[in-house]
Amino acid sequence: MTSVDTDAIFKAYDVRGTYPDQLDEVIARAVGAAFARFARSARLVIARDMRESGVSLSAAFSDGVRGEGVEVVDLGLASTDLLYFASGFLDAPGAMFTASHNPARYNGIKLCLAGARPVGVESGLLDIAADAQGLLGLDAEPCADRVERDLWPDWIAHVHSFIDVTALRPLRIVADVANGMGGLVAPRVFAGLPVELDVLYPELDGNFPNHPADPLNPANLVDLQRRVLETGADIGLAFDGDADRVFVVDERAQPVSGSTTTAMVAAALLDRHPGATVLYNLICSKTVPEVIAEHGGVGVRTRVGHSYIKQVMAETGAIFGGEHSGHYYYRDNYRADSGIITALIMLELLSRSDVPLSALQAPFQRYAASGERNTEVADPAGTVRAVATRLRDEGVAVDEMDGLSADFGSWWFNLRPSNTEPLLRLNVEARDETSCARHVDEVVAMIKEA
Repeated sequence: MTSVDTDAIFKAYDVRGTYPDQLDEVIARAVGAAFARFARSARLVIARDMRESGVSLSAAFSDGVRGEGVEVVDLGLASTDLLYFASGFLDAPGAMFTASHNPARYNGIKLCLAGARPVGVESGLLDIAADAQGLLGLDAEPCADRVERDLWPDWIAHVHSFIDVTALRPLRIVADVANGMGGLVAPRVFAGLPVELDVLYPELDGNFPNHPADPLNPANLVDLQRRVLETGADIGLAFDGDADRVFVVDERAQPVSGSTTTAMVAAALLDRHPGATVLYNLICSKTVPEVIAEHGGVGVRTRVGHSYIKQVMAETGAIFGGEHSGHYYYRDNYRADSGIITALIMLELLSRSDVPLSALQAPFQRYAASGERNTEVADPAGTVRAVATRLRDEGVAVDEMDGLSADFGSWWFNLRPSNTEPLLRLNVEARDETSCARHVDEVVAMIKEA
């Protein structure tokens, strides 16, 4: 009988593994039943991205839910931010079948409670894992309905509400959707707006035949950058596989970092809501808290990851939260993240300005950043502990909110194990490119010596 390798597929804030050896239909059905018991709701909404395995996995999960007497509202193909909207709009728990930016052989499940409230390791995910283990092979006959529902019109109206659409001016946009769910999202959301949209790789294909749907990797921006320059576009947008993240490229084809986007959106929202609280995760640039303070806001530093950030948003009433990795969270979006809402806000900022995006973003680029550097090591957590011990022995103050952070005044770094892959993720920021590169080498040497 199939067994659940809890450590392998239950991550910090979702379920994720390779199909079918780590995550298959039997496990999906058991997780569906366990989640239905945990959520204690009369209905549950589900959706899936374009991965081929999502069809059978979501169907099995649905059977597990219905076997517990819980109705399933099936959105079919959707982006993750549409699923979160549905959870809030329908006031129902939700399950999104996606492995986001991971390769085709992966799939996963993002779970939320009614109102898009997060489910992570500290908010019930391990309880669901334990219950699912005991429900394997118990195939209760589905005794509740499965209904299909189209929420696209409601969702599009919702995301449009975050901007003044009448303020938009004619803009040329290139969107690289990487054969992911952005191929549905971008054309539908931008339809009727005064923009000229050029979509790269719009065909939904979970095998990602053109390039991986991971815009955090600069190599996956090359096609977008080329098209922006070829067409003279005002802005480029790169979406990940489930289209909840967006990365921006300016008219010179230069990437706008997630930290810069966070700072720009934070400034815009704080100008409308003076004194509001804004969250930023601990790998964001120091620019972000500086900008929040300059615009009269209250900045709160958080761990990395959507379940943690949403929880802190609920506790603080924060209006917005940003992550360097391209996740942007909005209080008025049920505290959920949305790539397309962020894209619209950036379009409005550009429309209200009389300068190109490169000039608009310049005041927000104050430091040199390494970008995320991934290193494969045998024991990621053990390596982080060894580096932390070494720094303490050298008298360096260490922050262990999430992995390891050390601030040396003129530069800082964060080193943390990946939640989804056997990697260490390193981020370094310094005053200039030369010193940043030098400090990257210093930390990499510590990793190798650990």
